[in-house]
Amino acid sequence: MSRFHALLFDCDGVLLDSEPMGCRALAQAVTTAGMAMNADQAAAVFSGNSAQASLEWMEQAGLDGFAVFEAADRLLFQMFDRDIPLIDGVERVLGDFDIPMAVCSNSLIRRLDRSIVRTSLAHRFGGHIYSAEHVSAPKPAPDLALFAAERLGVAPQQAIFVDDNPHGLRCGLDAGCLGIGFVGPSEHRAGHAQVLHDAGAHHVVHGMAELHALLTTFSLPLRPEIKELT
Repeated sequence: MSRFHALLFDCDGVLLDSEPMGCRALAQAVTTAGMAMNADQAAAVFSGNSAQASLEWMEQAGLDGFAVFEAADRLLFQMFDRDIPLIDGVERVLGDFDIPMAVCSNSLIRRLDRSIVRTSLAHRFGGHIYSAEHVSAPKPAPDLALFAAERLGVAPQQAIFVDDNPHGLRCGLDAGCLGIGFVGPSEHRAGHAQVLHDAGAHHVVHGMAELHALLTTFSLPLRPEIKELT
């Protein structure tokens, strides 16, 4: 029997291959506001940040943060209307393990409603899709992991927290979860796996196949139909 009874996932970059889209939208909005920025620069500045942290950066750069966010959201939501890309292999991970799961994202509720909630993955979480808006402090504070674990009815030490950013991992680790750093197929930051290791990740995986294999070593319960195939 496994000592783990819940899986907590970041959204963008872990469940959805949407971080490149968000960075393109932010780069275009920041550039339109008068400060030249490309998608790589946007990723370096904004990836995984809370809305408040991103707003503060924009204000310090002399931009109207709220206006930039509104413009970026309009662009991003247009992209989501055309396509909401899933991380390759995520459906197998969510479908094979018979364990409560939740989304823990720094994204605003309106972004989650336009992205993960509209995908085929949403039903697997049974309403446990949580935003930084649900808690007092966003990642890297542990509030979101603690909140999700409580809602799932497990102790944080019984939860596995999967995130692709160091401050996201900090949220899970400081809550007492086992932290897995995830390097997705669109990850472009050089040495990012080492960054996740240095942030304290207990394990770092590249892609969903490696995550599935790692979770299997924890003896997580499988869904009955999967058991029949093993």
